Amino acid sequence: MLTVIINREDLNDNILNLRDLNEINHMKNVYRMRENDLFRAIDGESEYLFKIKKIENRLIIGELIEKNEDYYSKKTKVDIAIGILKSDKMDLVVQKLTELGINKIIPLITKRNVVKIDKKKDKWDKVSKEALKQCRGVKFIEISDPKSVTEIEYNKYSKVIVFYENEEEKEIGKISSNNDRILYIIGAEGGFDKSEIEYFIKEGASIVTLGKRILRAETAAIVAGGIILNEVH
Repeated sequence: MLTVIINREDLNDNILNLRDLNEINHMKNVYRMRENDLFRAIDGESEYLFKIKKIENRLIIGELIEKNEDYYSKKTKVDIAIGILKSDKMDLVVQKLTELGINKIIPLITKRNVVKIDKKKDKWDKVSKEALKQCRGVKFIEISDPKSVTEIEYNKYSKVIVFYENEEEKEIGKISSNNDRILYIIGAEGGFDKSEIEYFIKEGASIVTLGKRILRAETAAIVAGGIILNEVH
């Protein structure tokens, strides 16, 4: 079933006035939807089932059939701080981490990445919301403004894990589901400078390996996220 993203303000007295032209175009011209067809909608907090009552050029009116609270999101919140990647690699990371159910992405400025941000955050938000539709999620993933290693609030987390390519012995091990919020950290293509690793250790982070193979940063981000989410849920 088609999923669209709506604004809560457009739903009044169980009637939705959908005015997003991109969503309207998709519903009318891609899915060829007609009156009385059903569609799923999300607003970042809840999911809805609507029946189409009327279709106009710039407006679709839907009648609320059912509303459910978000039961897809994970109890333990897992955030990632990842060195900003070049080209479309960051788009891939945002897409797949949204599908997995990561809570928040912190684009990380490190000593070894020199990527310009420009308007990329808007693009990442769009990529994330499109992925959320596909994976039947409800809660919008938060993508923060870029931060440096020293700007992250480590004390907000019950566990901080840094995956480091030069760590050869210590593996991630078991992660207790009692952790209410976990942060894991992945470097960009050039990895982390030694001084950054020392700073992570000072902040109480565990420095671990993902195995003997050296993974690309985008692969490491997705694999590590899957491992952590599997451990805590």
